[in-house]
Amino acid sequence: MAIQGSYQMRAIRLWLYAVAALVLAMVLIGGATRLTESGLSITQWQPVMGVVPPLNETQWQAEFEKYQAIPQYRELNRGMGLDAFKTIYWWEWTHRLIGRTIGAVFLLPLLWFLWRGWIGPGLRTRLWLIFGLGALQGAVGWWMVASGLANRVEVSQYRLATHLGLAGVIYIAILWTAQRLDEQPARPAPSRIRATAFGLLVLVLGQIYLGALVAGLRAGYVYNTWPSIDGAFVPDASRLFFDVPIWRNFFENTLTVQFDHRMLAYTIWAVALIHAFNAARIMKGGPIVAGAIALAVAVTLQAALGVFTLLMVVPISLALLHQTMAMIVLTVATLHASGLAERKTHAQPAKTRAIWKIAE
Repeated sequence: MAIQGSYQMRAIRLWLYAVAALVLAMVLIGGATRLTESGLSITQWQPVMGVVPPLNETQWQAEFEKYQAIPQYRELNRGMGLDAFKTIYWWEWTHRLIGRTIGAVFLLPLLWFLWRGWIGPGLRTRLWLIFGLGALQGAVGWWMVASGLANRVEVSQYRLATHLGLAGVIYIAILWTAQRLDEQPARPAPSRIRATAFGLLVLVLGQIYLGALVAGLRAGYVYNTWPSIDGAFVPDASRLFFDVPIWRNFFENTLTVQFDHRMLAYTIWAVALIHAFNAARIMKGGPIVAGAIALAVAVTLQAALGVFTLLMVVPISLALLHQTMAMIVLTVATLHASGLAERKTHAQPAKTRAIWKIAE
């Protein structure tokens, strides 16, 4: 989406980057919430009234009693005191507050930009779609939490992975849209360089989804050897696919899920290195080569961190750093791919005096 230079478009671009930063913060706070077992501490979904936390001891005790009624408390945290409950409550409350903040920070400026006539039809559609995904994410978040309020002591790994995967999609959409508002034209590159950059972005998003499955199954706490897993580089098929129907192994078998996460990590690392080598060989320098090398370096660091985190049996500090690095990799992959995307433009009149060129 190429747009004729203007301070209005720069303002919109900076607004989108600010929203992306909030989404990034929410993902990281969400990771801390999960690792501290705080996600089920608030047992009701109150999109408006939930903004106000308990304000006195009576209200705190009422919230604590709601938590004491769910399986996680009875089976994992029986005997927890009110002060300990307050700690996990604040993690979840902060996570939800950031979600609400993102909604307001996105919607209110969007309405103002529309009122001012700064946004043409093509961009308007993209932005409303992103807002719709954000609203869906709130519903998915509660759908995830609800899975842990009865008959389980944690949320469903299916729903956790859906929640994190959708967060990744929203993050990519915001960054991609902001990047395409830049006045600079698309960087010319051979089709295979462009295709590999897009492919890496998809693979990184898929790896984040698999990482959520690993987290949801607590699969990182078992098979803590490397490069072998369950005694071999490739475990026996009878161990990988013992569940029926066979597809369930890819979501519920801790060995299969961790093995898939490892194999995709190796694949991404190899493709990223080859991509950087080809870009350097063909392009002979420039921003495309710099982006490809940055992505290869980020992927290498993340792979090494993943191995170290596994060998150390997933301490919270390393697990948080691993998730943070995953989002950095996703950021680099998104900016690299979006910079290579082809841009078709056409003039679009606006209500202001400027004429924007907006690409569908």
